[in-house]
Amino acid sequence: MDNFFSGDAITTITDGVIEEISSDNNTTFLTVTYSECTSCPGADQSVRLAVGNNTLILNENGFPMQARTLEEGMTINAAFSSAMTRSIPPQSPAYVIRVVNRPMAENSQTTIGRIMDIDRQNRSFTTIGNRNLSSIVRFNVPEDARIFDRSGRPMDFSRLIPTMMVKVRHANFMTASIPPQTTAFDIWVL
Repeated sequence: MDNFFSGDAITTITDGVIEEISSDNNTTFLTVTYSECTSCPGADQSVRLAVGNNTLILNENGFPMQARTLEEGMTINAAFSSAMTRSIPPQSPAYVIRVVNRPMAENSQTTIGRIMDIDRQNRSFTTIGNRNLSSIVRFNVPEDARIFDRSGRPMDFSRLIPTMMVKVRHANFMTASIPPQTTAFDIWVL
């Protein structure tokens, strides 16, 4: 592992939380808080990680992802150079970032169901949960919605097909129509 990092001393953090994200040219900066001692009260530390083109970023399933898909509130594990600036918080180039957990938005909830039909022209699909007619929901899928296959890899809306079991993170509001409709944020094929 030392050869990969050109002999630099490496620091790692486990279960750090991304507090702030900013960008400058081709570099994304993540301010991450973490604890070196989980049982010590008030011992949180902060570091500003410089994420460049050579930083390996992995999602929860170990597949590569782009820096632009990182979000505030995500829990990450990271490996970065021990050579840091003396700023507050200290800054260091990141070598590897692995997303451990994504935050649930306050204005969202999750539904699991089987796709009954898909309207490709209007980018929507209908699901049913547990073969219960009262659980039918129509999900409208905006262009920026994230869709993942069974392996956690990003996939296109066009690859969704009826009978697929999906987990959908969606807005916590639904229309009063039959079936109720809402907006999908993330879709995972199960």
